[in-house]
Amino acid sequence: MASGVKPRVKVPKSAAAGDVITIKTLISHKMESGNRKDKQGNVIPRSIINRFTCDFNGANVIDMTMYPAISTNPYVEFKAKVDASGEFKFTWYDDDGSVYEAAKSITVS
Repeated sequence: MASGVKPRVKVPKSAAAGDVITIKTLISHKMESGNRKDKQGNVIPRSIINRFTCDFNGANVIDMTMYPAISTNPYVEFKAKVDASGEFKFTWYDDDGSVYEAAKSITVS
């Protein structure tokens, strides 16, 4: 597990039925590409968040694959249409097998 990894998510607390909302996510992660060498000349192993998913009430909203060119602390912003109250579940998958999760609820009136 990479050290210091912290997912952050921003979802509106409420919306009207049928609204399209903006969701912002950021995960603190060094994102090592596997192409750099340390001071001794050894290759620093690849360590990236390679996949990000978001589900709303069990239905997939976004599923994206990330590659070594992704920046440190990847930021993802996307839109989602909400018709009912529920919970967004966010999942980041690391090369080392670690899985980082966060969840946020929204109330729809």
